[in-house]
Amino acid sequence: MAGKILFVVMAGALIFGLPAMAQKPARPAPAAADWAALAKLPDFNGVWEVAPPGAGGRGAGQPRARGVSGGMAAPALTPAYAAKAQALASQPKPEDNQSANCLPPGTPAIMGQPYPIEILLTPGQVTIVIEAYTQVRHIYTDGRPLPDDPDPTFFGTSVGRWEDNALAVETVGFAQVPRGLSFPYSDKMRIQERFRLPDADTLTVETTVTDPEALKTSFSMGTRTFKRHRNWTIAEYICEENNRNFVDEKGKAGINLANPEASPR
Repeated sequence: MAGKILFVVMAGALIFGLPAMAQKPARPAPAAADWAALAKLPDFNGVWEVAPPGAGGRGAGQPRARGVSGGMAAPALTPAYAAKAQALASQPKPEDNQSANCLPPGTPAIMGQPYPIEILLTPGQVTIVIEAYTQVRHIYTDGRPLPDDPDPTFFGTSVGRWEDNALAVETVGFAQVPRGLSFPYSDKMRIQERFRLPDADTLTVETTVTDPEALKTSFSMGTRTFKRHRNWTIAEYICEENNRNFVDEKGKAGINLANPEASPR
């Protein structure tokens, strides 16, 4: 995989004293015209929160963190992945899981957490700072292609392009981690997102999943709506701070209710 090849290249570079990244052409620094061009793009900058029910939020057809439910159509799985889904459904759900151990959910679920996100536009890139789990997504809009052999990660590799007043994003390279999907997926999965501003302080993100090995057809996860809060800032989120959860020797989850700051008796 690309990760192993990169390790070999870097190791060789250290041994022979060559720059590890010499194979990649340097990208020019943004010019004044590049910064000026940002003013012509939709203003996605700022802090956004998933809209509450009744305001185009979760109560109005929002995608749910676990996928199909509440009237959303079920994905059409291929026979092989339908069998995988059935086998997974029959297995007991472990109490000691990745979420309990403070690992974040992957894309697309990381975009639907009940915490705000901050979007920053710079030349050639859209950066999304996610308060939940203190995570960051990078969407490259500098014209680069998607990688042919991406390293599998929680959020994948995202490339975007501007289409009129929308940002169309395609993401590839997904590690096998919980990511809010109700079905098993392959390493060929792709996620398309479309970011739009219906009005100045409303952002919609339409999400569609394709996977030639797992899905017979593309699967729409619907449209998530965010509201902008111009006076908000992102807060610090440290999942392990004051963590009182534990798992015993039998794999049973528990919580220590003792106050760690209480005075000893």
